[in-house]
Amino acid sequence: MSRSSRILGFGHHAPSRKVENPEIENRLVLEPGWIERRTGIRSRFWATDEDTLSGLATQAGDMALANAAIDRSDIGLLLLATSTPDHLLPPSAPLVAHQLGLGRAGAIDLTGACAGFIYALMFADGFTRVHGKAALVIAANILSRRINPDERASAVLFADAAGALVIGPSEDPDRGILGAAVDSDGSRYGLIQIPAGGSNTPFHANLDLDQTRMTIADGREVFAKAVEMMTGCSQDALAAAKMQPQDIDRFVPHQANARIFDAVGRNLGIADQAIVKTIADYGNSSAATIPLSLSLANQTEPFRPGEKILLAAAGAGLSGGALVVGT
Repeated sequence: MSRSSRILGFGHHAPSRKVENPEIENRLVLEPGWIERRTGIRSRFWATDEDTLSGLATQAGDMALANAAIDRSDIGLLLLATSTPDHLLPPSAPLVAHQLGLGRAGAIDLTGACAGFIYALMFADGFTRVHGKAALVIAANILSRRINPDERASAVLFADAAGALVIGPSEDPDRGILGAAVDSDGSRYGLIQIPAGGSNTPFHANLDLDQTRMTIADGREVFAKAVEMMTGCSQDALAAAKMQPQDIDRFVPHQANARIFDAVGRNLGIADQAIVKTIADYGNSSAATIPLSLSLANQTEPFRPGEKILLAAAGAGLSGGALVVGT
């Protein structure tokens, strides 16, 4: 049994089709600049017809494995956080593991919506501590295929991307997850959802296709609840790590909306320059935003040994969580 885990490698991938705000603003008859003012997004990437969820995930995983310089046979577990798998059945993770050449590693999907990566990393950390084996955590989504193009709330936000992290066993107690907190509020279950396609409303011949697309029932309540949950979980994770907000070197929040993570940063008292922001160029790819942001931040300014990172997310369900991670 290992005392902790440590991050070995980062990876990310986005599709080739870049979609600037004017394309969406023109279609929805919005005034120029409307999207950026309300969300902080300038552009995002959407999948082309050739892209698959497993393909995006494989690209990000491949980069993370190369970055970690690890033998692929050393990976014991692959967790894939996604809300848009290739198929409802089977899970996509075994295919991704096969495409990455991971041999007989365990592989499952996790459907935690925007908080999926937080949960996946927490579970992978537990696996690595108990079994002393490396794990690959990937979050990926193709949300452009789930957008209702006529619903402004989702059409302006959502994007496609993948991010990945390789973690391995460590004997250094100051590395890996130092504090964690998770939360849910099922009383707000219907705020963000895809109504049809599950067992409650299965596919049938007369199904309205709009029922298979994402809908946001109340954007203002989503905003308020996301800020509240991300703030609360972050405070609890910091307390569990016996740390103060000023001890955090970089805050990597879920890139839901710039106004949301700016508000969380203010609530916590974290300096604005410590917040990693990728939403302007990449939009909101749900669970993928945190590992994507980690990989991009590591390219811009590599994480140094001993850095303390705060990760936080909240989304559909509602479900959320936060982690304090030592690099």
